[in-house]
Amino acid sequence: MADPIQLTLQFSGGMELLFDNQKSVDVTLPAEYVSGQATMKELIAYVRDNLLVERPELFVQGDSVRPGILILINEADWELEGELEYVLQNGDTIVFISTLHGG
Repeated sequence: MADPIQLTLQFSGGMELLFDNQKSVDVTLPAEYVSGQATMKELIAYVRDNLLVERPELFVQGDSVRPGILILINEADWELEGELEYVLQNGDTIVFISTLHGG
């Protein structure tokens, strides 16, 4: 049996408002998420279905996050890591930052 994937998720720039004002949460993904196989695409769906408390349209668009949300994977821009295809590793830190602000 594969080891569970444990991640730290962080929310800032207003994203925390969609997640019950949590700025950081440690999660252990269910057994069907296998380390070395589960991707960011699957994580985004998991976050939407299990952690998001309001306004999903401000977080997701289709299978990805909405434009205007910066994602860092272990402090690197997810665009450098393969975006939706990035394979999750136990211990990863994923940061979601909203770059959209009202005025």
